[in-house]
Amino acid sequence: MANVADTKLYDILGVPPGASDNELKKAYRKLAKEYHPDKNPNAGDKFKEISFAYEVLSNPEKRELYDRYGEQGLREGSGGSGGMDDIFSHIFGGGLFNFMGGQSRSRNGRRRGEDMMHPLKVSLEDLYNGKTTKLQLSKNVLCSACNGQGGKSGAVQKCSACRGRGVRIMIRQLAPGMVQQMQSVCSDCNGEGEVINEKDRCKKCEGKKVIKEVKILEVHVDKGMKHGQRITFSGEADQAPGVEPGDIVLLLQEKENEVFQRDGNDLHMTHKIGLVEALCGFQFTFKHLDGRQIVVKYPPGKVIEPGCVRVVRGEGMPQYRNPFEKGDLYIKFDVQFPENNWISPEKLSELEDLLPARPEFPNVIGDTEEVDLQEFDTTRGSGGGQRREAYNDSSDEESSHHGPGVQCAHQ
Repeated sequence: MANVADTKLYDILGVPPGASDNELKKAYRKLAKEYHPDKNPNAGDKFKEISFAYEVLSNPEKRELYDRYGEQGLREGSGGSGGMDDIFSHIFGGGLFNFMGGQSRSRNGRRRGEDMMHPLKVSLEDLYNGKTTKLQLSKNVLCSACNGQGGKSGAVQKCSACRGRGVRIMIRQLAPGMVQQMQSVCSDCNGEGEVINEKDRCKKCEGKKVIKEVKILEVHVDKGMKHGQRITFSGEADQAPGVEPGDIVLLLQEKENEVFQRDGNDLHMTHKIGLVEALCGFQFTFKHLDGRQIVVKYPPGKVIEPGCVRVVRGEGMPQYRNPFEKGDLYIKFDVQFPENNWISPEKLSELEDLLPARPEFPNVIGDTEEVDLQEFDTTRGSGGGQRREAYNDSSDEESSHHGPGVQCAHQ
């Protein structure tokens, strides 16, 4: 049950805090239709609120966070994912970045560490249905034994060789009146500008101030996310003394699917049918990305041409943050023709009587010459090279019998 002060998301959908999943879905669908930008162009902000409220409350983990800890639980559990700041700022007031301490970090003047980028491979099914997964990463954290100091209090001394700068300046004379200045990392302190006596070093981190730690992140891949989209975990990158940790950024990489290809919110697939199906209608089934068996019907009398494309509305990918709105599914048809001599000549005549009449043979006046069509192997090219070779062949026998490049044709 949600806290009394934290029922705003339930109020947006107009449902009580104890509402079931079915009640949430019905409320969302009703409001989404009423405030959708296509029907109500001036209700863009309201539609965002409705979509955000449903996204949180329809997700068991997010709903539990909200019910137990309110907006604060959502902020901390969101990891600063893209777009969350704008939604929180609009609904609750005050940006998520401010809540996470972004402005205080800039005020204290500490430099910020580098972000850590990690690819995350996801299937098209994951992007269609949404997925929660755990990711194990290794990163540097401040040593708890010495609080990131490297040793006991007072053990850290400024390096006398480089005067705490971490680098040494060397001047070398090349010739009278000509000198060269070179800068190199201080070898005494390894560029850190500080040294710690070996006996005073922290035993846990050996004076390095940080240790390796395995971090397990819970990653929520939302429905409709795309290849190349980023999921950000603020301040979860490597820690270092005096440095504000950067972010861990996961870069989604979509794996190839055997059946479907994605284009934005649309899906594309190819289906093979026979000639009788192309001419006389058909029915076939396929398994969608969410496991549903989809039955596709095409009525008799409507012809499917080879390579043509037909569309199934609303069976594409769900829209990001608006999963009840989906793109379309485009099906390209590959018509398989029968093999040669598949039917007897008598039956072929009967078939011709059923098919549309062929065009009349034109009345040709003058000299005519009949030629035969032959099979052509596209992998061997046009055959021009063979003709040239025959032309250049100096064999008297070939040229005397048939002339250059001429072949006998037996009727």
